[in-house]
Amino acid sequence: MLWYKSWLDTRWRFIIGFALCVGGAWLAVFGYPRVTRLIALSPAVDVTTEVGRRLHDIVELSRGFRGYIWVQWFRQSMVQSVTLLAILLGSGGVVTHGGGELYTLSLPVSREQLLYTRAAVGLTELLLIAFVPSLVIALMSPAIGEHFSVVSALVHATCLFITCAAFFSLALLLSTSYSDVWRPMLITAAVGLVLSLAEAVNPTVAQFGVYKLMSGETYFRFGRVPWPGLVVALAVSGGLIVAAAANVSRRDY
Repeated sequence: MLWYKSWLDTRWRFIIGFALCVGGAWLAVFGYPRVTRLIALSPAVDVTTEVGRRLHDIVELSRGFRGYIWVQWFRQSMVQSVTLLAILLGSGGVVTHGGGELYTLSLPVSREQLLYTRAAVGLTELLLIAFVPSLVIALMSPAIGEHFSVVSALVHATCLFITCAAFFSLALLLSTSYSDVWRPMLITAAVGLVLSLAEAVNPTVAQFGVYKLMSGETYFRFGRVPWPGLVVALAVSGGLIVAAAANVSRRDY
């Protein structure tokens, strides 16, 4: 019953987000031939400026299918989409307006069990959103005469899921303190925006940044899975979920 209630609370966020990501993966694959034609016709990029150098890097990476998928999908589209969906799935839960939370809290289960079930359902949905579209890319690439390794898809999806789980967990923790969906969502989104801006303007922050970890850049460029960063992200997520359970347990409703 707890699983079903958590599913009902988040099902439309999940279904819509899942469908959009799968559709986006499909479009990314079948858009590649057009991108290669545009690159062939594009003029030379001025590399004397920082913007020019970044644009040149994107163009050069996009000449190959693997680089194109990483730049357009794993570093941009999926990072933005899955981060947003992680925040949406984590926001709201046990403490909500309308009186439903009183019925939920009256069930013969512990508050911690309620919270952990909510977290498990949300993380399962997030896992599907991260992995299925990534596998769609690997499975559909032969349709345009290209190849993208299933192993690469799984590694990038793992980096994406584990890192985005931290945003989910933060939104879930905030949802145990606020009785609406919007404040946890907006606060978590603001944290994500600040981290993004910090990485954009500070090379040192970018070197160890959340979004670099999320995109699996170390694996793409050097073939190394960023295990230290993933372990830290898992620890952060676990700590936030435990803190959320403790917060729910001690609150007076």
